Amino acid sequence: MIYAEEVAKMICVAKGANHGSAPIPQEGRWTRAKEISDIAGLTHGVGWCAPQQGACKLTLNVKDGIIEEALIETVGCSGMTHSAAMAAEILTGKTILEALNTDLVCDAINTAMRELFLQIVYGRSQTAFSEGGLPIGAGLEDLGKGMRSQVGTMYGTKAKGVRYLEMAEGYVTRQALDENDEVIGYEFVHLGKMMEMIGKGMDANEALGKATASYGRFSEAARCINPRHQ
Repeated sequence: MIYAEEVAKMICVAKGANHGSAPIPQEGRWTRAKEISDIAGLTHGVGWCAPQQGACKLTLNVKDGIIEEALIETVGCSGMTHSAAMAAEILTGKTILEALNTDLVCDAINTAMRELFLQIVYGRSQTAFSEGGLPIGAGLEDLGKGMRSQVGTMYGTKAKGVRYLEMAEGYVTRQALDENDEVIGYEFVHLGKMMEMIGKGMDANEALGKATASYGRFSEAARCINPRHQ
């Protein structure tokens, strides 16, 4: 340790107040965090790239300062999906401090990591008051059956109106219109369920039929359109 000459000549004054860090809520307990290993919790956050052309939703499950589970969901550009593949491998097993200072390939994923770091070290996790936190694997609950991201994709123009492309339920195949050409429902395919059935040996056409359902007053439609081609 090198001290400036001015400091070295100073008289030493005893330190009085030393009450330590404020406790933060973590997995049902209050913790005075001093080391990275003191940090625990599951939390979610969103990051974005510099030109704001894409975004990443990141979920981390941290135990004793180490990332035990990571869920990375991206939207925006094709390159982000490849970056997510690499980041999912990079993140797990690192401490949250290591992860914060590691290039996670995509700027949106890096930003999401920064936002999650801030949340979790301040005790703002989703499991702050849940005793014992959540088990490894809890991140998959965001995906549901078939393990697919909850994606909403809609498109609209003033000239031609709205098109539903993908809902939480699945890939929209037909959009139901009434006599006034207003939307009253839609038909969708739950791709996760369909692929699971095909994976178990079911014929693809049969699986498609079983995974197809509708929402709203679809059966009352005056006509149906393919939202991608009509």
